[in-house]
Amino acid sequence: MNQRAAPHRGTDIHYGESDAADRPSKTQLKQHAHALQQLGEAVAGLSQDRLDRIEMPEGLRDAIQAYRKTRSHEGRRRQLQYVGKLMHQADEAALREAVAEAELGSARETLALHEAERWRAELIADDEASTRWLAEHPQTDSQHLRSLVRAARRDAGVEPGARQPRSHRDLFQFIKPLLQP
Repeated sequence: MNQRAAPHRGTDIHYGESDAADRPSKTQLKQHAHALQQLGEAVAGLSQDRLDRIEMPEGLRDAIQAYRKTRSHEGRRRQLQYVGKLMHQADEAALREAVAEAELGSARETLALHEAERWRAELIADDEASTRWLAEHPQTDSQHLRSLVRAARRDAGVEPGARQPRSHRDLFQFIKPLLQP
């Protein structure tokens, strides 16, 4: 009876020199897998509304929901590995774009808030600022704006570090929606 030994794992496949140069190294594969895990974690960090708008396989969506619900450190780590594995089936570019859009959106919102704060300070400090505001934003109710500015100027003598008076907040809330694109 003649029995042959089973070939060792991996010895039955021989890659030519050109094949070996074309395929990624083990390190590159691990780096790509780690990058997909990080992308999965970023996608899981998006708001539920944004997450619902992204097209992705249902299995990945379920795995992300499970990751969000998991509380133990080890469970989250393993679930994130699973999410990373499922990320291979998803459209990576679309997911990266959704994450970038979310980050850019929050930056835009922050800039809009800073712009509203700047306008509020100018309106309180300078009479000419009201004229500039009305020239840039003709849809503004000028009478209401002027009354809010007068009230904010009246309350401007607040000590530093104290909470701003209501008139400052009212003026800010009036300006903010007018600056939204």
